[in-house]
Amino acid sequence: MVNRSLPYFLEDRTGQHTGTDFDEIYDRLFLHVARAPPSQTRDPSGFTLMMYDTGRRSSSRRHSRPSLREPSVILDFGANGALGTISFPGSSASLPMSQYLRKTSMFAGSLSRKFTASNGEDYRWIYRGVKEHEWLCVDSRDYVVAQYTLKPPDKPAYNTSGNILTLDERFAHLAIEILATLTIMRHLAASKC
Repeated sequence: MVNRSLPYFLEDRTGQHTGTDFDEIYDRLFLHVARAPPSQTRDPSGFTLMMYDTGRRSSSRRHSRPSLREPSVILDFGANGALGTISFPGSSASLPMSQYLRKTSMFAGSLSRKFTASNGEDYRWIYRGVKEHEWLCVDSRDYVVAQYTLKPPDKPAYNTSGNILTLDERFAHLAIEILATLTIMRHLAASKC
C-alpha cells in the first residue's frame, strides 16, 4: 500500500523552547510558545509557558499585541526549573508534569519518558535515538509519529531557521500535546535533570 500522506513540517523559528513560533511550511498549522508575564505565573520563583494554536503564520505584528485566544496548554515550572503542572484550559484538566510525562521505567533517565495522549494511546520520546534527529516521538508500536531536528550550528541557514518539527499527518490532531511534551523534554535536557 502506498502512503499518500504529507507530513506536517513545522519550522521552529528560534530553536528556543521557552518562546518560539512553529509555522507549517504548507500553511496548515501554526503554533506559538510564549513565556507568560510574571503576573500570570503561579510560582513567583518559577516561570510559565503558554502554547497557542494561532491559526495564522507568525509575524512581528502579532508579537506587538496580546493574544485574543485562550492558550491550548499552560506549562507551569517551579523554582530552579523544577517540573510543575501541565494544564489544558479547554478541558479544565491539570496535573503534575511528572505524572503526565512519566519515566519509561523505574531505572530510566529523565530523558526517556512517555505520555498518554487525548486519544488514549501511549507515546514515548527518545533523545538522540537517531543521529540526525534531536528527538523522536514513537507510539506503542515504535512507529515514528514526530521528530524534532535542530540545525547544526556550523550549517548556514538561508531564509529559514533550519529547526524542524516533523509530524505524521495522521497525528496532526495531537500536535499541541506533542509540542507540549517536546517542550518539557527539551526543558529537561537543557536543565540536565
